[in-house]
Amino acid sequence: MYGLTILGNNSAIPAYDRHPTAQALYWNDEVFLIDCGEGTQMQLTQYKIRRGKINHIFISHLHGDHYFGLIGLITSFGLMGREQPLHVYAPSGLEQIIQLQLQVADTTLPFDLQIHTIKAAGTLFSNKHVQVDCFPVKHRIPCFGFRFTEQKAPRTLLKEKTVAAGIPQYFYNRLKQGEDYINKNGEVIPNETVTTEAPAPVSYAYCADTLYLPELCIHLQQVTLMYHEATFLQDLEERAAARFHSTSKQAAMMAQQCQPQRLLIGHFSSKYEDLQAFEDEARAVFPTTDLAIEGVTYLLRRPTEAGS
Repeated sequence: MYGLTILGNNSAIPAYDRHPTAQALYWNDEVFLIDCGEGTQMQLTQYKIRRGKINHIFISHLHGDHYFGLIGLITSFGLMGREQPLHVYAPSGLEQIIQLQLQVADTTLPFDLQIHTIKAAGTLFSNKHVQVDCFPVKHRIPCFGFRFTEQKAPRTLLKEKTVAAGIPQYFYNRLKQGEDYINKNGEVIPNETVTTEAPAPVSYAYCADTLYLPELCIHLQQVTLMYHEATFLQDLEERAAARFHSTSKQAAMMAQQCQPQRLLIGHFSSKYEDLQAFEDEARAVFPTTDLAIEGVTYLLRRPTEAGS
């Protein structure tokens, strides 16, 4: 299963029963935590997300509404007897903060806490299921977005056709990687005649606190699901720019250029109690837009699945 559960969708402070930013991304049997605002571990409990599945946490930047819940979650992991390593990825400064908090509390963790400093765009983590890349956005302090991309599956063999073409079994793995086969008579068996393309990989892009920045599209093109902050409505565009944030219309304009299957908007200012205007404003530009609502899980579907 590929899905995203919203744990917090507000900016700055909790308000109107909305919490600071945090998201849980389900990727097969793993859960990736993206940002960890105040109260995140309580939200994990409320929405029954298994903490033991969280081995990688990605912190976009060091404004408190994106990481003040982290130390509580880390120490709770320790109290619950966690043994497996925990990897945290964040801009420079987080390691000193966490180590100081542990030091003054005289806390020794029973697991290996590895904090990886993000310095520039690149790949943060990769395994056989997923590749996680980061990219800088434009905020008041160093801030990064994240892209999660399913590892491309090998091509599928058409067994009857491979046998009929006389292709030996030892070559099957090379067929799956897209190679053509040349038989002993020098005849080329085109790969596409004996295999089929694997399903398109699913992907999720998290565009953290940022000014409206169209050049970010190079990192966001045609993802399955894209999240973009939308702190203010368009009538406060100048305030958004002054605070290095985006409006709901600007988030939709980004989606219009990047063409994800679906756009989620969040990080709403506490100035607003009713969020309907955010959805209306964004959908006028990019119709497949939804509000990031706490407790809702948004599924990542391949194009064929989305249409079924």
